[in-house]
Amino acid sequence: MTSLERVERPAVWAEPPAPVRFILDSWTIAEGELRKLRHDPTELLTRAVQPLLWLLVFGQVMAQTRAIPTGSLGYIDFLAPGILAQSALFSAIFFGIAVIWERDLGVLHKYLVSPASRSALVTGKALAGGLRSLVQATMVYALALVMGVHLRLDPLSLVGVCLVVVIGSAAFATFSLVIACLVRTRERFMGIGQVLTMPLFFASSAVYPISIMPDWLQVIAHVNPLTYQVDALRGLMIQGSVESFPLALDFAVLMASTVILIVIAARLYPRLAQ
Repeated sequence: MTSLERVERPAVWAEPPAPVRFILDSWTIAEGELRKLRHDPTELLTRAVQPLLWLLVFGQVMAQTRAIPTGSLGYIDFLAPGILAQSALFSAIFFGIAVIWERDLGVLHKYLVSPASRSALVTGKALAGGLRSLVQATMVYALALVMGVHLRLDPLSLVGVCLVVVIGSAAFATFSLVIACLVRTRERFMGIGQVLTMPLFFASSAVYPISIMPDWLQVIAHVNPLTYQVDALRGLMIQGSVESFPLALDFAVLMASTVILIVIAARLYPRLAQ
């Protein structure tokens, strides 16, 4: 036997199972998006200004008028979860413009020729959009504590809030990606994004209960995923709050919305490169 024959053969790298590969690819994409945030965190700080103004100005004024029936909750307590959801929505809904920038810079083509599946690429971006919202959620939580909002601070509630923020933001980030794949230009995207954000926000239970809405708006509110995100946040965040829907239903609607949008976005994603 020669010396070459005595050398051990190198171990062959085994391809991980498809589910494991999907998770690894998704996390790689998400990690890359979060790395951008570490290099330039000013975007989150600027987007946090608007929800803070809603709590400090709008919330304080409406609390004085007492025109909105919120049951046993003070208006600021009622409003805080809605503003947290708004913060996540406004951050996620413009996430798609970054994908258009990637197309213009040639990064999108590199993603599409990689071994990662289209669904893994979209899921990674959705996860990144969800995790980004946790920073703004922390800011809203801190302000709510300063303003005396009766928050639930037990570990289980905090974990639940984080999950709701991540899942809801992932859904709206994916929705933003779908819009970007359809319009394919920054100018059109910005126009549509601005048109959609306020109707989504006001056609939810973020600033007033569903019960005081007109009948036609109640129908829209019941199919608006933001309504279920706000409802879950209100039940998990505020002491003495009662959800309008079962918490399991809130999570089910958010998860179903996210999965459906990921499937749609994965089919449309290659179209953006055309």
